[in-house]
Amino acid sequence: MATAALLVPRRKRRSVIPGFGLTMGLTVVWLSFLVLIPLAAVFARSAGLGWGHFVDVGLSDRAMRAYRLSFGGSLAAAAINSVFGLLIAWVLVRYEFPGRRLMSAFVDLPFALPTAVAGIALTAIYADTGWVGRLLPFPVAYKPQGVVVAMVFIGLPFVVRTVEPVLADLGKGIEEAAATLGAGRLTTFWRVILPEIAPALLTGFALAFARAVGEYGSVIFIAGNVPYVSEIAPLLIVTQLEQFDYEGATAIATVMLAASFLMLFVINLIQGRERRRLGQEA
Repeated sequence: MATAALLVPRRKRRSVIPGFGLTMGLTVVWLSFLVLIPLAAVFARSAGLGWGHFVDVGLSDRAMRAYRLSFGGSLAAAAINSVFGLLIAWVLVRYEFPGRRLMSAFVDLPFALPTAVAGIALTAIYADTGWVGRLLPFPVAYKPQGVVVAMVFIGLPFVVRTVEPVLADLGKGIEEAAATLGAGRLTTFWRVILPEIAPALLTGFALAFARAVGEYGSVIFIAGNVPYVSEIAPLLIVTQLEQFDYEGATAIATVMLAASFLMLFVINLIQGRERRRLGQEA
């Protein structure tokens, strides 16, 4: 019987989507047309500038100040969103209260709101004569702080919507089990809950960071766009284009692409390590 069973051919498992060759080919073609070819064109255009012109424009003092504000502000905004996005996701998942669905809809508002409208609204609120700006002891609008505020606004939904389903799947049972073993609230959060949601939280952080780095519409209104003070890198690219300096715009774009890719690559490495650690512990 065993020999007969070995002679029976195994039925080939069929995939719902056609085989790897076809799907992989379509994936590469689609990504090439949408992502790889346009990015390669930017690098190819910058390669023809010459190292001297590239450094003069892409690594000038004005450009370095703009990079520092764009990437530093994006990191700060993503960190703030990671904290308060986790808090909002926790409230939406763990509690039932009147207006919960309305609050959830408000979280998605930055997705649908035109960026120019968001910038005008934030500027009106955080200006020295605005509802919030007049109460603050320091200026926000037309300062680097205003850039961070705009980046926080547009990046919050990415953290909330990334962490929310993970918290929903986690359930309250794991907290109750930790409590029965004598763990306090702080210990339960740091040793039990946070490790489980860390990959999702890092994903939300990466998405919020990437969104903030490339943000333009909502930032330029509240930033004031003062060179060396509150000028972001995307605005500097637009300024170069308005002056018909396409080579200069390409140089700045290349630096931003390289820095963004490097930072996102590092974040993805950390995410992969966290997932492997959780898989080994499971």
